[in-house]
Amino acid sequence: FMKHFFLTAKTVGDLTRIYCAYLEDKHKRKPRLRIPKFGLRNRKIGIFPVEGSRISLTTSQHFKDDPVNMIRLFHVAQQNDLDIHPRAMRRLRHNLRLINRDLQTNPEANRLFMDILTYDKGPGFILRLMNEAGVLGRFIPDFGRVVAQMQYDMYHVYTVDEHTIRAIELLSQLERGELAEDHPLSNEIIHKVLSREVLYVAVMLHDIAKGRKGDHSVLGEKVAQKLCPRLGLSAAQTETVAWLVRHHLLMTHVSFKRDLNDPKTIADFCKIIQSPERLRLLLILTVVDIRAVGPKIWNGWKGQLLRDLYYKAEEYLLGGQVEGSNKHRIAAVQDSLRASLSDWTDAEFDRYRNRFYEPYWLALNTENQTRQARMIAEADQKDERLTITIHVDEFQSISEITIYAQDHPGLFARVTGAIAVSGASIQDAKVFTTKDGMALDTFWIQEPDGGLFKDKHKLDRLRKTIASTLAGELLPRKELAALRQRPAKADVFTVEPRVLIDNKASNRYTVIELNGLDRPGFLYMLSQALVDLKLSIGSAHIATFGERAVTVFFICDLFGHKVHNENKLKQISDKLMEALMAGIDPRGEKNKKQVSR
Repeated sequence: FMKHFFLTAKTVGDLTRIYCAYLEDKHKRKPRLRIPKFGLRNRKIGIFPVEGSRISLTTSQHFKDDPVNMIRLFHVAQQNDLDIHPRAMRRLRHNLRLINRDLQTNPEANRLFMDILTYDKGPGFILRLMNEAGVLGRFIPDFGRVVAQMQYDMYHVYTVDEHTIRAIELLSQLERGELAEDHPLSNEIIHKVLSREVLYVAVMLHDIAKGRKGDHSVLGEKVAQKLCPRLGLSAAQTETVAWLVRHHLLMTHVSFKRDLNDPKTIADFCKIIQSPERLRLLLILTVVDIRAVGPKIWNGWKGQLLRDLYYKAEEYLLGGQVEGSNKHRIAAVQDSLRASLSDWTDAEFDRYRNRFYEPYWLALNTENQTRQARMIAEADQKDERLTITIHVDEFQSISEITIYAQDHPGLFARVTGAIAVSGASIQDAKVFTTKDGMALDTFWIQEPDGGLFKDKHKLDRLRKTIASTLAGELLPRKELAALRQRPAKADVFTVEPRVLIDNKASNRYTVIELNGLDRPGFLYMLSQALVDLKLSIGSAHIATFGERAVTVFFICDLFGHKVHNENKLKQISDKLMEALMAGIDPRGEKNKKQVSR
């Protein structure tokens, strides 16, 4: 129903635009004085007359004589920076039947289309005109299937065709250097890719199979394998485009849901990537795909996660075997930290360094570790039982909370509850315990809408709430019960709860991925369930996609080992499923029927 609605609304909108422009042109007041136009009256580009800033068509016979002219019209308009006259748009619509198999496989028509798609000054305007006229969906039938294709969630703002054209526009902006400030790495590497055509076609096709039964990435790969040769791409280019479509969600999945400091994560990722060129292409595709989803979806934190994954994968692919170089990397990190703490004596630094286990040195950058070292030194000097610091990072659009306290069971869960009560959204978390029994937990938070959590009053309230919670004066479970009223727009959506337990993704931890309906205190309920199961949390990675929240925990038992016992794994799965279902509106089944598809 919704696709039919969007198609009808789109048709009405397109026709309204065409006829309004036509009537406006027809009823233009003629000038009182007939000033000579010095030959501009009869200006033509090939068979196409130019009227003002618009290219037109004198007769539909030009389309019938040579249907390639239906594509050539857009190509000429683009190359000459012209709009298309409403008269020509009407004639295009009335002759769409001419776009048949013969035209679709015509080499010249496909060459012109590739020129349009990869136009270095920006293809977005002409692609939209082609879509409005119905030409794009007829020339690329698979694209026609996603025109007005609605995406049933709160994450995707646009229909699939609009999302795709926006992604292509963003790619062009990136190539022209207009997004250098937001995407410094992508801005640097986009000019190193070996084939612009591969990148543009991959962006056009990455969601081409949305709305079909099955995995749209797998189905899209098959579409790419069939379509690319028709567009004039070589066998090697076709293989690369198909691979990019198949794996276009891979970088998002790994960077947002996996521990990037686990060597196995990088090794497994690189086994799929296989080459630096693919890595460059995939990063750029991932960036424009996320940016084109909708406003406020992209932020600096996501950009930093993608950059971290890119640099680590690049190092691995260029010969720096991650697993074999940990000792050297740790030594390099410690040397860098020592240089930052130049005012410390060697004895002070050695005592500090020996307090931490190996994973700590690979988990954070030097800037983070320097802040934490100075915080810990000051706290120890003052003999403080609890220290809370907050660092606001404007570029990454993230605020970093660090808590240094005596370690005890449930500390992580209590802090997540306090953060939820304070109205912040946790994006990532890392948990460390020193050899002398102190906990060093770091959380990266944002506003629920993805904005920067930096208001002074909110930050002060957050500090007080965490302190009160850890002192036992505030109970998150009770406070969160009052916040469980989700926005009305989320009530029409349901998310199938899912618990996935993986003992192969990490050499050190059991990895648990949880999918559920996002709501206040979501992470708190899950982490409290893990505490009840007497499990230790190494790190947590959180991502929200509209109404859907995806949380990945890296856990081990109290002895620091993976969980292998089948009975224990089933107990974990059941307990977490119970937490995922807690607080869900019983009307969910009714709502599910309302949006079934």
